[in-house]
Amino acid sequence: MTTAIATQLKSIIDPNTVVELKDADIYWQNKIERTIVGDSKPYLLFPPTIDTLAEIVQQAALQQWRILICGNGSKLTWGGLSSNIQLVISLQKCDRLIEHAVGDLTVTVEAGMKLADLQTLLRSQNQFLPVDPSYPETATLGGIVATADTGSWRQRYGGVRDLLLGISFVRADGKIAKAGGRVVKNVAGYDLMKLFTGAYGTLGIITQLTFKTFPLPATSQTLLLRGKATQIAQVVQTIRNSGLTPTAIDLLSASVVRQLELGEDLGLIIRWQTIPESIEQQQERVMAIAKELNLTEKVYRDDAETELGHKLSVITSLPSSNSAVTCKIGIAPKAAVNFLQLKQIIEGNVTVRIHASSGIGQLQLDSADERVISQLRSFCQQNQGFLTILDAPKALKQTDIWGYSGNALKTMQAIKNQFDPQNILNPGRFLV
Repeated sequence: MTTAIATQLKSIIDPNTVVELKDADIYWQNKIERTIVGDSKPYLLFPPTIDTLAEIVQQAALQQWRILICGNGSKLTWGGLSSNIQLVISLQKCDRLIEHAVGDLTVTVEAGMKLADLQTLLRSQNQFLPVDPSYPETATLGGIVATADTGSWRQRYGGVRDLLLGISFVRADGKIAKAGGRVVKNVAGYDLMKLFTGAYGTLGIITQLTFKTFPLPATSQTLLLRGKATQIAQVVQTIRNSGLTPTAIDLLSASVVRQLELGEDLGLIIRWQTIPESIEQQQERVMAIAKELNLTEKVYRDDAETELGHKLSVITSLPSSNSAVTCKIGIAPKAAVNFLQLKQIIEGNVTVRIHASSGIGQLQLDSADERVISQLRSFCQQNQGFLTILDAPKALKQTDIWGYSGNALKTMQAIKNQFDPQNILNPGRFLV
């Protein structure tokens, strides 16, 4: 990195917010070094405002500096590797609450706000945002949207796209643009918001977001069933065909149940969040079915339920070591139980959690075994699904992490060329 580039940066932004990689704290050094290849030593920037960010990007476009974009960096290691990076830009200081329309059940925030902080603000008004991503304490709203990262609440509330009403972003030329609005009925720009959700920051830098919010549920309770594959599959199908309204239905591999110290069978998590009377009635119906199928049951309430949710997140979503591999998977729901019975999962002690209705889930291997990953990906693809490597050692990241076999690459490349013709935004992070 030349002195000339540093001088140009410091004419735009407070020098105290421009950090050389060698001077960054160990957290940022590790994250960045695991994300880039080559000999580049980028600067780490923390712009305090969106206008400052736009100025930086405008200068980067003129100079063709390549940029990595993140919030708190919790998912910076997701996606592909990038090379010849000059700038790493964190939006963690762009974290203001813009507007909370309590009566309209909408909230607008800057992209650097942490989800945990937003939930605290919303809770004061008896509301919440039904998003449950990896790294829930540190993940920023911009990072969640950029990676389309949500969990079990997808069962009741849908994915990130379903909650997003409006978006503002800095284009690759440094101009600020927006789509959508701040009210539920406004659908202008809906397709543009779909494009940015899950695009890994390759089309623009998300700066502001408007979400639908929901009233806090009166009560929450979780039922965990354990048993053999045939019985678990049967109860899932029964619930899916019923009028029951759980907010989560998750299948758990035997290795997850084992780490919860609950035995060696498959598991099924069912969570309700509504008035106590409804929870009691619905749970009784499921427990009656479970009894007929000889399933073991355990009920979690209050702190025990919170602790269970935390344990499951750690077991399935967070890398257990530097050699671990975490993946996002998708599979036809009817094939999910069969997936959990694969020899590679049982004998390899692979942890898996799959949302029983959508077939979307998380998977973790202890080590980067390319053969096993290929076999698991093949099964997913044969059953209308996918397997994407999220976090992994660098050597594995230099292989095909996406495994995409569809016919949309030309369309994706055309969109990327239109939004970022110089390929300066998160180069290499996504498919194109």
